[in-house]
Amino acid sequence: GRWRSPDTGSKAPVLAGRGSCDKPTMSQQGAPSSAQDAVLVKSESLPEDTPVIKGYDFNNGIDHKQLLESYFNSGFQATAYGQAVKEVRRMLAWRLSHEEPNEDDDEDVKEEEFRKNTKCKIFLGYTSNLISAGVRETIRFLVEHRQVDVLVTTAGGIEEDFIKCLAHTYMGDFTLKGADLRSKGLNRIGNMLVPNDNYCKFETWIIPILDQMHKEQEEEGVKWTPSKMIHRLGKEINHPESVYYWAYKNDIPVFCPGITDGSIGDMLYFHSFRVSPPLVVDIVQDIRAMNDQAVNASPRKTGIVILGGGLPKHHICNANLMRNGADFAVYINTAQEFDGSDSGAKPDEAVSWGKITPEARPVKVHADATLVFPLLVSQTFAEEVQGKGEHQ
Repeated sequence: GRWRSPDTGSKAPVLAGRGSCDKPTMSQQGAPSSAQDAVLVKSESLPEDTPVIKGYDFNNGIDHKQLLESYFNSGFQATAYGQAVKEVRRMLAWRLSHEEPNEDDDEDVKEEEFRKNTKCKIFLGYTSNLISAGVRETIRFLVEHRQVDVLVTTAGGIEEDFIKCLAHTYMGDFTLKGADLRSKGLNRIGNMLVPNDNYCKFETWIIPILDQMHKEQEEEGVKWTPSKMIHRLGKEINHPESVYYWAYKNDIPVFCPGITDGSIGDMLYFHSFRVSPPLVVDIVQDIRAMNDQAVNASPRKTGIVILGGGLPKHHICNANLMRNGADFAVYINTAQEFDGSDSGAKPDEAVSWGKITPEARPVKVHADATLVFPLLVSQTFAEEVQGKGEHQ
C-alpha cells in the first residue's frame, strides 16, 4: 500500500491498499473499474485471536529458547514446527485425570491417584539413516530417560547403533564418487562414510551371540522374535552410548519387522550355513506383541512421533488402527503425497483409515529430521527430564 496524498484533505495519514478503500483515492481516479474491482477486493475481518505473523527480533539479544518459540508465528514450516512442539507438549501433559471416569471403569481406574499418574503412551518411529546420523544421541536420550514407551525402526536402525559402539562413522560428502569409495572399502550414507571394516567388526561381535541364541533355541526351546533378539543384543552390547542398551535396561520394547533387510540379515544368512536347523526368528509373535501395545494401552491415550517414512511409519500407524486411532501425532519427513506413497501421506490420510482419531490435531513438518528433531526435543522431552515441562 501507499500513504494517501496529503491534498485529499485528510489530516492523518491513511494507508491505502487492497481492500482498504470504500471510496476511490486519487491514485484510482480514471482507472478502469474492472481493474479496481479486481485489485481492491474488500477484506472480511479476521477473528481477533488470529495469530499475527512476526519473527524473532535479534535486537532483544540472542535467546535461543525465545527464537524457537517464535517459530510458531513465523509462517511456513517454522509454523508447522511450532505446531509440532505444541502437539508433543500436549502428549506429555496429558493425564487420565483430565478425563471424566466412565461408569463401567474398574474401581482402581477411578482412583484419583491412578488417574493423576496415568500418562500418554508414546510410540517413536525412525528410519535407519537417523541412527547413522547424530540423531542417534537424541533418540538414546529419550530411551535412557524413559520418555517414550515403544520404538519401531528398520534393520539398519538396529545394527548401526551397535556398529557405532564398535567403530566410528565419519563425515564425508554427497559428491564423493561411488566407484572410488568402493575401491577403498568405504560405504557412503548421504554425506557420511562407514568403513566396511565396521561391518567386519560387527560380524565378529554378533556371530557368537547368534550361536548362543541358537543353542538356547535347541536346548531350552526359546522362540526368538525380532524384539527379543534386539533385547538380547542390547544386553550383550553393554554400552551406555547404545540406544538399545538403554531399551534393554528400561525394558522398552523395540520392534523391527524388517529385521533381515540389512547387515543383521547378512549375518543371519551367513549363520544359517553354520548350524542346522537354522536359527528361527518369528515375526508373527511380534505382530501380536506390537499390536497389543496399542490395543492394551487403554485407558491411556496414545501418541505417535514418526521421523521419516516407510516401514516404521506404517507399522506404528497400523498398530494404532487396532484401537481406532492414535490421539496425538507428529510426522517429520520430506516425502510428498503426490505419488501415493505411505511415506508422503499426510496425517489426514491416516485419519481416513482409522489410524489417527478424527478428534486429534496431528501435525506434519516437511523437513529433514536431523535439523528439526533435536530442536523439538529441546523444547519438549528435555524439559520434562529437567523438570521444566508444562505439567510440572
